[in-house]
Amino acid sequence: MPLIRIPQVTELEALPRFDGLQLEEIVAPETPAAFAEAVKDILARQHVGFDTESKPTFKVGEVSTGPHLIQFATCKRAYLFKVGLDGCIDAARSILESDRVLKVGFGLSSDRSRLRSRLGIELRHFIDLGTTLRYQGKKGQVGLRGAVAAVLGARVSKSRSVSTSNWASRTLTDAQRVYAANDAYAALRVFMALGDDAERSLADRIMPAESEST
Repeated sequence: MPLIRIPQVTELEALPRFDGLQLEEIVAPETPAAFAEAVKDILARQHVGFDTESKPTFKVGEVSTGPHLIQFATCKRAYLFKVGLDGCIDAARSILESDRVLKVGFGLSSDRSRLRSRLGIELRHFIDLGTTLRYQGKKGQVGLRGAVAAVLGARVSKSRSVSTSNWASRTLTDAQRVYAANDAYAALRVFMALGDDAERSLADRIMPAESEST
């Protein structure tokens, strides 16, 4: 399967800040009707950015109960699906199990596993950019920050206090909303920057359901 080699940028702080989505471009559905509207918009797209967030575990032996948040991003807005709200699981399943829209993200192995084991959702028709991109002359996966730096020439700011915050909270802070939305949005921007026909050129790396690939 094809790999895309990118340079490794070491001076991240010298890069301009990544121009991500703002609060007014982030939608958090709270009712079945609102989730249905989000699904309609997302399924009308050819590809969307995708990620999940889970409440972190800090004790030895503690098992994560996530995902607690599922994020989708189009070119114009992001949708934050709060797990536990009425209509969320059905809406997320209709997107994640659909072959109509390509889901793109980074490090999706753990997301896929948690979606299956915790929510009974099988992630289909997706591409993991972390395993598709490689640094020139190096092995191993590429993370979101490195990819944004190399492909977009921009710097993604990652706040540890936000990334390790309580994603299971019913009400997310503005900082959590922006962080979560732009994880999905940045992945989409990287994918789009790989070329006008990235989906076709990387077709061999698009993953079907686990049951179909074994």
